[in-house]
Amino acid sequence: MNAASNSRIDPATALLLDRQFCFSVYSASLALNKLYRKLLRPLGLTYPQYLAMMVLWEQDGLTVSEIGARLNLDSATLTPLLKRLETQELVSRARAAADERQVIVSLTKAGRALKTQAGKVPESVLCASACSVEELTSLKRKLDSVTAKIARNAVD
Repeated sequence: MNAASNSRIDPATALLLDRQFCFSVYSASLALNKLYRKLLRPLGLTYPQYLAMMVLWEQDGLTVSEIGARLNLDSATLTPLLKRLETQELVSRARAAADERQVIVSLTKAGRALKTQAGKVPESVLCASACSVEELTSLKRKLDSVTAKIARNAVD
């Protein structure tokens, strides 16, 4: 516990599953994954592919390492995902002229067009949550803050 802590965990209830923050996050993740599977099926995307596409919709023509940094994914995980997107003709991959060790990922015409269909996904998630935009924004901000604190303390 650090100085910011204002209470202690009761040892008698410390290991009750329903008291675990990690289990709530895990359960929320499972529910979201199930929802996103349903929403992304018509787009032909998996959730990790959707995340990669969102990064490219924000800024096209990024290197694999830049995409990986945004998604917290290493290139060993990201490369097969990008290859599948290339097979679907949503992105193209090309070696950088300045440094052939780098691979630049760019949206194709079909990849750019998919953004319009994908635009319906966030609204569907909002509706499924039965929360207001403000509630979800506040929850996201709190979760981001907790995640950053945990990440700082989880460093090996």
